[in-house]
Amino acid sequence: MNKKVVSLRGWSTPLTIGAFLLLAITGVLMFFEWDVGLVTVVHQWFSWAFLIGAVGHVVANIRPFRNHLASPVGKASVTAFSLVVAASLFSWGLITGPQLERPIEEALVDAPLSALANTIRVAPDDLLLRLEGQGVFATAGQSIRQLAASSGVDENRLLALIFLRF
Repeated sequence: MNKKVVSLRGWSTPLTIGAFLLLAITGVLMFFEWDVGLVTVVHQWFSWAFLIGAVGHVVANIRPFRNHLASPVGKASVTAFSLVVAASLFSWGLITGPQLERPIEEALVDAPLSALANTIRVAPDDLLLRLEGQGVFATAGQSIRQLAASSGVDENRLLALIFLRF
């Protein structure tokens, strides 16, 4: 059997190109807040594929990479993007959606179902019936966290059953 060895450049360059295209498209969709379906999840997880491909691509092209970094444009580029990364670690007084997501989700997961029912403007008994219709049996005093632990249903699935219409 004739095994063909794939070179570092042979896999890293196509991986970098493909992952770049995926990240560019999903990034633009997210920028315009059209992050439906799994767009955000795909963007986050496939960034690892891009990183792996880019590292392989750099290793396969180490001499040209060093030459680019030695040039004034290369140095300026690395400096500018490093400064942007450093600056992005601070909020600068801005409150952003991603900063709010975790505390809001935690509050929702720990709130009793009766409070969630009031939030979506339905009677607590109607919410319990909605959950029961999906095979999830709960009480108005339970939280999503407690219900997930007792029912084995994922917290996100339970939140979806409450906040999204199926």
